[in-house]
Amino acid sequence: EVQLVESGGGLVQPGGSLRLSCAASGFVISTYAMKWVRQAPGRDLERVATIYSSGVTEHSDSVKGRFTISRDDAKNTLYLQLNSLKIEDTATYYCAKFGDAPRSQGTQVTVSS
Repeated sequence: EVQLVESGGGLVQPGGSLRLSCAASGFVISTYAMKWVRQAPGRDLERVATIYSSGVTEHSDSVKGRFTISRDDAKNTLYLQLNSLKIEDTATYYCAKFGDAPRSQGTQVTVSS
């Protein structure tokens, strides 16, 4: 059974950092392109980062230079390092295969002073 479980979210002040994790089971993440997406209340899903099977990464303009996607193949886990957080980064963050809509519970990131 394919399963993705996100963790690592929380409440953080502007300028702070978090590291999100996405533990995968039922498939090998390194053989797929994987993505992190987020959804803020009342807004559409936004893809913020992608990592391809080759290891090449892409980040949206809104997070470029602040967020970093990575993976640990031994742990079959995807990560998103969030630095220099802004209030507008507040959202629920999900991981998914590149071509899939998120189906997991996600992890909430709240940036507030």
